[in-house]
Amino acid sequence: MITRKRLATGACALLAALSVALLPTGAAADEPAKESPKVELVLDVSGSMRAKDIDGQSRMAAAKQAFNEVLDAVPEEVRLGIRTLGADYPGQDRKRGCKDTRQLYPVGPLDRTEAKTAVATLAPTGWTPIGPALLGAADDLGDDGATKRIVLITDGEDTCAPLDPCQVAREIAAKGIHLVIDTLGLVPDAKTRQQLTCIAEATGGTYTSIHRTEDLSRRVRQLVDRAADPVVTPVATQGAGRCDKAPQLKPGLYTDRESFGEHRWYRVDLLPGQELRASVSVSADRAVNNDYGVLLRAVTLHGREIVRGSEAGDGRTDVVSTGLRYPKPDLDDGPGDAKPAAETVCLQVSNSFSAPPSVKTTPGMPIELTVDVVDGPSTASDVASFGLGRGWWLLGALVLVGFLAGLVWGWLSRWRVAVWRTH
Repeated sequence: MITRKRLATGACALLAALSVALLPTGAAADEPAKESPKVELVLDVSGSMRAKDIDGQSRMAAAKQAFNEVLDAVPEEVRLGIRTLGADYPGQDRKRGCKDTRQLYPVGPLDRTEAKTAVATLAPTGWTPIGPALLGAADDLGDDGATKRIVLITDGEDTCAPLDPCQVAREIAAKGIHLVIDTLGLVPDAKTRQQLTCIAEATGGTYTSIHRTEDLSRRVRQLVDRAADPVVTPVATQGAGRCDKAPQLKPGLYTDRESFGEHRWYRVDLLPGQELRASVSVSADRAVNNDYGVLLRAVTLHGREIVRGSEAGDGRTDVVSTGLRYPKPDLDDGPGDAKPAAETVCLQVSNSFSAPPSVKTTPGMPIELTVDVVDGPSTASDVASFGLGRGWWLLGALVLVGFLAGLVWGWLSRWRVAVWRTH
């Protein structure tokens, strides 16, 4: 009897589960299908890509190596395509050379082997029609509601004026199709840097100078991964010269501009039991002197430093970033239901950039500040212990091992001396 009851109960439960699974839920029926993000990599294959100045190999070889690594790491949900410029026409006819752009691999589900094979066939050939290539890439991505991103990789400025690629980027942005253009300059000169920066800023994208294959691969992977994440529009803000005059920031992404050697202040409120996580990136959008750095400090309203993060650069990249974490301890339960007061944390962003006398220092360099407030760590192992964090346990183990090794060595030394005296 008991066995029959169990079988009956199990059968009823199975039928109920099947019924729930087969019936469409209201949320699933009403929720529209989410468009897959789209990315098109636009690669310069002009004749100048033959130059051998990236890790001892040609710019084209560095780009191919980076593409192979990027294609292996593309998220499954991203629809990726590849377009070339200057890959087919080697002649001197300007009219033909400025039409030399084509889609090498269509935007869609990625067949990694097929895409790598297509890239492997490329050889530096012709002109640099950046403007026409951007227009073609925008058409490739379409005007649907998907997140769209163009990643332009080139080693020189456009050679097909008067079609100004910066103006092309502004026209693309004006269409309102949510398309962002990021630009990467391979060993760029001042004119290339200026043009690529203008293209990126016109659509809310980023510009990065590349001097090594590793940097190219890492940056393209970051941009492709960013396309797979929800789009976050940076909020323009303006830091102050003092903390008490600084803007109050909530969790989010912010942009500002900072002059050479300037200090800018921002404020964030933090409740007990919360953790502040902040990072800052400063972009050198013009020629600067080597050896520079960026500092991010968290201090109290009274000027006492809480924590800091810093990073230095030597001219090999145009972006330098750093970050910090500050967990505010939770309060012990007290009488009443009084809401705990928030602590105002002052964030100071400083830089040590300098520029040659011929370079304009205004407007300031673009900075990107990320602020996040999360629940603080729940275990002691997640916070600093005597200022050493998780390294405390390693240090303790090393001390113990050293102590034991000293005892053993001392015992062996005394034994050898005793044996020597005996003989």
